[in-house]
Amino acid sequence: MHALLKQEGLVVNRKRTYRLYREEGLQVRTKQRKKLKRPRMPIELPQKVNQRWSMDFVSDQLADGRRFRVLNVVDDFYRECVGQLVASSIPGAMVGRFLSQLIEAREAKPRSIICDNGPEFTCKAMFFWLKEQRVKLGFIQPGKPTQNAFVESFNGKFRAAVLN
Repeated sequence: MHALLKQEGLVVNRKRTYRLYREEGLQVRTKQRKKLKRPRMPIELPQKVNQRWSMDFVSDQLADGRRFRVLNVVDDFYRECVGQLVASSIPGAMVGRFLSQLIEAREAKPRSIICDNGPEFTCKAMFFWLKEQRVKLGFIQPGKPTQNAFVESFNGKFRAAVLN
């Protein structure tokens, strides 16, 4: 607002603009929100098993209306489903525990895990889990599910064969 008023030559002092803004009871934010910057990793094809996993959610609802979610984890080399977690709510801490169980069961951990920018994958619990396990987490670009094609393909087949 100050930039617009200054451009028209009506105001020079930023503090005066803010005082008038407060007196009028306006609700426009004066500061821009800080956006979390996540590094984008180039997508490469894995060369061996457990090099890269992909994960994503599928949701559906039961006949009585209760919703549930399924977390699918796919090994990108063999394109096999490493594991599935089904629950009505899956927070980031539960995702970390489930991935730990998968690593323990397979006796090998992936170098990297590719996922979308969902809140379950960008939370503090996942950050600390990744740091502890020394696994890299790669994010696809928002609105581009084709960058996570292996798990998206699995989700489509899973929906058609099981959920539908």
